[in-house]
Amino acid sequence: MSDRKRLSVVMIAKNEAELLPECLQSVSWADEIIVLDSGSTDGSVALAESLGAKVFMHTEWQGFGKQRQKAQSYATHDYILMIDADERVTPELRQSIEQALVTAEDNVVYSLGRRNLFLGRFMRHSGWYPDRVNRLYANAHYRYNDDLVHESLNTAGAKIVPLKGDLLHLTCRDFFAFQRKQLHYAEQWAAQRHQAGKRCGYLSILTHTLGAFCKTWLLRAGFLDGKQGLLLAMVNAQYTFNKYAALWALGRNVTQ
Repeated sequence: MSDRKRLSVVMIAKNEAELLPECLQSVSWADEIIVLDSGSTDGSVALAESLGAKVFMHTEWQGFGKQRQKAQSYATHDYILMIDADERVTPELRQSIEQALVTAEDNVVYSLGRRNLFLGRFMRHSGWYPDRVNRLYANAHYRYNDDLVHESLNTAGAKIVPLKGDLLHLTCRDFFAFQRKQLHYAEQWAAQRHQAGKRCGYLSILTHTLGAFCKTWLLRAGFLDGKQGLLLAMVNAQYTFNKYAALWALGRNVTQ
């Protein structure tokens, strides 16, 4: 493996002291770990440094997309693995990544299959597995977009290659904390859409909300995930309602 491309693990974080140890341990084999902190007050910075990460600060928050761009700018190696504090690289995924780095080409972006935790269960259906995300890519060729939330990697012209092994995602450990985060994301999504000139009415709110429930429960076989699948379908419906209701409210304020 001595001739493989060198890897920078990159993450953005704020007040993640509880999650950072296991996360950083799962990528301790990387050539470099970059953490961009946006103003932690729980000791995250000192903790990350003690675990071998290079920590930088950027508190002028402009959204998730631009924060990831800033974090990547500190990386010094050939390839980027972008992860979050609530994610863990499994041994099988590590092996796949290291094998990919031996033959990596700059026009290839690698996708990782996430296994998402929801209230004590790693989901197998409901659209949450395999939840593929593009996370391993050439540092010099690809960047995240500017989106405030639900940001993604700009992969224009790239061949997407799926890797074996799971990226564990502890997405919902506390239901009420998860709901608060979902509400924040919904508000940010609505603000971004509103700025782009998008509007919606009552019928749009209703159809998108019902569609979100049916998509999770029926089309994505959420019923096979038991009670967590049903609850997730309801949560997705509520999240969708919050998004479009917030967008409707912003449009209504403009017309008044």
